[in-house]
Amino acid sequence: MSSDRRVALVTGASRGVGRSIAIELAKVGFDVAVTARTVQEGTGFDIGHDGTVRDLPGSVENTAAAVRAQGREPLPVRMDLADPLSIGLAVGQVLEAWGHVDVLVNNAIYTGQGAQASVLDLKLADLREEIEVDTMAPLALISLLVPGMVARGKGTVLNVTSGVAYTDPLDMGSYGIGYAVGKAGLLKAAGILAVELGDKGITAYNVHPGFIATERMALHVAGIEGLDLSFAAPPEVCGVVTAWLANDPTDNPPRNGTVVESQEFCAERNLLPGWTPAGRYASRGGSAGKAPSAAS
Repeated sequence: MSSDRRVALVTGASRGVGRSIAIELAKVGFDVAVTARTVQEGTGFDIGHDGTVRDLPGSVENTAAAVRAQGREPLPVRMDLADPLSIGLAVGQVLEAWGHVDVLVNNAIYTGQGAQASVLDLKLADLREEIEVDTMAPLALISLLVPGMVARGKGTVLNVTSGVAYTDPLDMGSYGIGYAVGKAGLLKAAGILAVELGDKGITAYNVHPGFIATERMALHVAGIEGLDLSFAAPPEVCGVVTAWLANDPTDNPPRNGTVVESQEFCAERNLLPGWTPAGRYASRGGSAGKAPSAAS
């Protein structure tokens, strides 16, 4: 174990935004503990709002290979955020292998039936699992890893959030109370970490991806009327912003503990050359290029 090794741990890194974050962290010099439920390709699945189980591409092994292709070392680790024992074992595996974690990225979300259920249809068992995954599990990881960061005098926590946590639902479209409550529960953590531990070297942000074209989004798009993925950004947008925040930025970083709107931030700083924002960020900065399509 090398004390100067820069280590990041990313949850939900088998696909989508988490996979992109892991790869972009590798590009800026981090070895990455790649964690998710789906370890091997071909075993991923999604539970639709109606209970239908559908296959999903992506895996821990696949993302680990992509990290290795960037010249950094991956550590593939299975972690089920609905299982506290799995969280503890996964953290123990990372610390045993590498000794510490410099950057924690809480990206994974709950995707079960409770995420989109209405108030009248919501089952308490689904709600409990939602809160376990979206709120309690990230807080467990914070409690397990932040003390070590404080002991070393430096560390970063990046919580991937959603607009449902802080935006009027009338402006957000369709989602359930479970998802909103789960994401809102974690939203306050970054600000509290900044206030309580900022003077001890801890930096924390909520990173909002915005509308992103992920594998899961493409899987659901046919069943969601009016959802146009041509306005969605590629996952790399959130990936490069998260990596920038993790990489000890000195160029006017956002205030510790705040929400970072990744699409706006990426466009203003031209962090992904060739990408042009669409939708509400279309008037912002950014390089000339074609708006991302559903295939992005």
